[in-house]
Amino acid sequence: MARRVFVHIGLPKTGTSYLQAIAWPGRARLRDAGVLLPGARKSDHLFASMIVRDDPGVSRRGPGAAQAWDRILADTAAWDGDVLISHEFFCAASHLQAQRMVDQLAPAEVHLVVTTRDSLGLLASSWQESLKNKSTTPLADYGRGESDDPRAVWDWRALDLGLVLDRWSPTLPPERLHLIAPPPAGAPREELWTRLCGILGIAPDTCDTSQGFANASMGVVEAETMRRINERLRGFNTARARGVWLRSFLADSMLVPRGGERFWPAPDQVADARRRGARAVAKIRASAYDVIGDVDLLLVPDELPERRHPDSVTDAEVADVALDLTASLLGELQRRADRGQRRPEPVPRRTRLMQALRGR
Repeated sequence: MARRVFVHIGLPKTGTSYLQAIAWPGRARLRDAGVLLPGARKSDHLFASMIVRDDPGVSRRGPGAAQAWDRILADTAAWDGDVLISHEFFCAASHLQAQRMVDQLAPAEVHLVVTTRDSLGLLASSWQESLKNKSTTPLADYGRGESDDPRAVWDWRALDLGLVLDRWSPTLPPERLHLIAPPPAGAPREELWTRLCGILGIAPDTCDTSQGFANASMGVVEAETMRRINERLRGFNTARARGVWLRSFLADSMLVPRGGERFWPAPDQVADARRRGARAVAKIRASAYDVIGDVDLLLVPDELPERRHPDSVTDAEVADVALDLTASLLGELQRRADRGQRRPEPVPRRTRLMQALRGR
């Protein structure tokens, strides 16, 4: 049985993709250093988080998905070193689900790893992530309260550090809860990986950190344009389709490179985020958690620079982005055609007429 199991539970949008993009390509080197990434592949950790949270949707994720947690438990039982399990959606588990997970990993010594970020940044980033998953919710309506459903991973249930700690911290002694505060502005990108390695007890150069990537943000006009595009989309109803076409292609490849202005939620949402951050910091300061970094960086400043709200985006601004997207998409289709890739089949004129008459 594994000696120690480090369960990295998120939070979402706190550098989790960056860390996983380093760890999984370096899986063999981690194993040589005594740290096992259990399961058949990276997606097993996502599927395991769904199983732990009693999400029936795992049965629709393809062959073998529903057995992912069993594979992880079996690999953990067969390993005599340390184990790292990492997915940001574990944080949405209820207290009973979290306790059950810890119990199932016994007799290994379970440690929790929590990566963090200020609550205002989390709210804005998670709204963008919801757009990449085909959401049409305006920012003004986003993050209003928290769900009681452990399957909810894009609201305050998973984003409010205090709420996550309320559910997870009673499952183990406080010294085994490792909380990584956000690195200060200007710190090397590798600092987050270095802090995780310190917890695992391995050298930062165990893995190639150049493999890591950070999820970049869209500007305010680009984000609002994507939200309006989502309102007109048909299809893209599977996680894979959304990941390939909405997240990777439309958002990350087409919209993010435009840059754009950063933005804030509405003033009452900012105030709510500030209150949640202050509560979480007070809880941390009153605890005996193993804290790496400065928890004051989790506080939302009293004074913030002026930024736009997505509601201020005009139709003309959206049209300008949409025209650029159209031109870019046509250019991409031509490049693929020039490389001998299959072009979309032309739609017969009669079919186009019938579609127009039907409002399609």
